[in-house]
Amino acid sequence: MSSALPPFPKPHEPAEEPVLLELGTGEDEPCLRADAARNRARLLDAAARLVAERGAAGVTMEAVAVAAQVGKGTVFRRFGDRTGLLRALLDHSEKKFQAAFLSGPPPLGPGAPPVERLRAFGCAALRRAADDLELQLAAEPGPDRRFSVPPRRVRYGHVAMLLRQAVPGADSELLAHTLMGYLDPALIHHLTKQCQMPMERLQAGWHDLVARVTCTGRPDETGPMRPAR
Repeated sequence: MSSALPPFPKPHEPAEEPVLLELGTGEDEPCLRADAARNRARLLDAAARLVAERGAAGVTMEAVAVAAQVGKGTVFRRFGDRTGLLRALLDHSEKKFQAAFLSGPPPLGPGAPPVERLRAFGCAALRRAADDLELQLAAEPGPDRRFSVPPRRVRYGHVAMLLRQAVPGADSELLAHTLMGYLDPALIHHLTKQCQMPMERLQAGWHDLVARVTCTGRPDETGPMRPAR
């Protein structure tokens, strides 16, 4: 699988589905030597145990090396840094999520109208974020890389494509960033943990936001939503 990233979409480019990407750890495990693949799996197993025991905040490169009974340099060579290690832990579920919205059954996957796919995408992303919230927060890259890591590029490209189909005359690039902001792990943490908002309210809010951005009716309404004047 190629690790090349697609360019950011332009407002008037054809609406093509993004390509499934790796999370950005730099290596595709099936291409590794057998011993290297075993070592990588061993390190990830050790890291997963630490997350279960201590939470993501308790996972350090040194702790993983001790748990896996290897030198700390081995962990750094395999994953680069702590963020790379944590993102590798998210790799499996992220690839499953990407496959679901890129090629899975509708309405999340192809075959449904674009607005329905946007609604399904946001709700699925909210559920996935809630499941892995602590790990996603710990693996969040710095501001200089936050918007260019492969998983976000794939999600952004997907949302921009659906917006180009749903509202062809709009600035899909900027609107896609607006919608992606609603799905930010830090915001989801604030709303669910600090504000104690139930996931059902966040999902309803996503439907409302999509309806207003695309000037369409919400699923519980009859008739289209008129644009604000």
